[in-house]
Amino acid sequence: MSLASARSSLCRGFQRGLVPPTVGAVQRRFLNLHEYQAQKIFGDFGVAVPKNMAVFSVQEAVDKASEFAGDEVVVKSQVLAGGRGLGYFKENNFQGGVHIVPKAQVAEVAEKMLGKTLITKQTGAEGKPNNTLLLAEKVSIDSEKYFAILMDRGSGGPLMIGSKTGGTSIEDIAAADPSAIIKQPVDIVEGMTSEIATKMATQMGYVGGQIQDAATLISNLYKVFMECDCTMLEINPLATLKDGRVLVCDSKVGFDDNAEFRQKAIHEQRDLSQENPIEVEAKKYDLNYIKLDGSVACMVNGAGLAMSTMDLLSLLGGSPANFLDVGGAANVEAMTAAFKIISGDPNVKSIFVNIFGGIARCDHIAEAVVAGVKAVGASKPLVIRLEGTNVEKGMQIIKDSGLDAFLTNDFTTGAKEAVRLAA
Repeated sequence: MSLASARSSLCRGFQRGLVPPTVGAVQRRFLNLHEYQAQKIFGDFGVAVPKNMAVFSVQEAVDKASEFAGDEVVVKSQVLAGGRGLGYFKENNFQGGVHIVPKAQVAEVAEKMLGKTLITKQTGAEGKPNNTLLLAEKVSIDSEKYFAILMDRGSGGPLMIGSKTGGTSIEDIAAADPSAIIKQPVDIVEGMTSEIATKMATQMGYVGGQIQDAATLISNLYKVFMECDCTMLEINPLATLKDGRVLVCDSKVGFDDNAEFRQKAIHEQRDLSQENPIEVEAKKYDLNYIKLDGSVACMVNGAGLAMSTMDLLSLLGGSPANFLDVGGAANVEAMTAAFKIISGDPNVKSIFVNIFGGIARCDHIAEAVVAGVKAVGASKPLVIRLEGTNVEKGMQIIKDSGLDAFLTNDFTTGAKEAVRLAA
């Protein structure tokens, strides 16, 4: 698994002498909801979507399928990963996570999908559990477009992105024809207007009466984005049906974890079965942990230093086993949890604790590190690098503790030793 970091500038709100909180706040983690959950939110905000129902058992799928018009119904797996249609189920090798199914065959298909593990190009070999199906009406699509809203630090607010072509990867569309991508910033103070929505709809290729329908849908999607504290809202495809309707047929929506306190109903829908259980456990202690494939476990305070640590380990011929930023949570409880997590990784051959004491002083961190190691047990070679406020006291605490650890003030020296011990 790889890490992505965002680098950008701050907002044009300064031009008005203020920074709106939505832009000024750093968006931390992204809560992702299943398609059926996002469709429910869209419906609440007046966004047009196909008729759909979530089902959780084979019998429920059969019963609900009868409520749809026509002889066929769309059956869609619900996992938090892209490429569902081209995926397959691990247990029975059943191909495809999205099917158009005659109603008489819903039970057979649902049986092959529910409770199984779907593997796609985004899940890795382990796949993700599929515990829910989304039944949706079969629609006749005349054309497909792409639409998204995200926070853009360059423009200092929400940015709408659109294309006359959808239904496929937007990256592929942009690579083939960069001019096909339409970008429209929205002033975060003034908000969405009918003029902006109509302009966007027109640029995306809507004509006649569809312009107003598309503009209304765009305005309502913007309401979802702002009022639900979204980090990203992506519609692909935004479909025009042969009967003239403009509908959201598939979507991906992310929500800002920093807004959980005011979006409790949304965040309560979080599906922990779709997440790495170790990362879920880490979050309980406010630890930012992401498992990687290497052999040198890293425990660092501060995301920037954590990234630098991983880079240096790689440069020296090692490979990081994780990203672990303990941040300001460097207390005994958090350190104990952190050592339990990284010590439980069978791939880990050495542990590199890299601390720069600022507001969190080195002596306090050293006490927490000692307590954490003793609580868990030092089963793997340990390298500790300390520097910063009260570093001498911190070093002495570790020396007096009796820990079997390589101790240094130098970043590079510590990284070299961690790589050597993991070899």
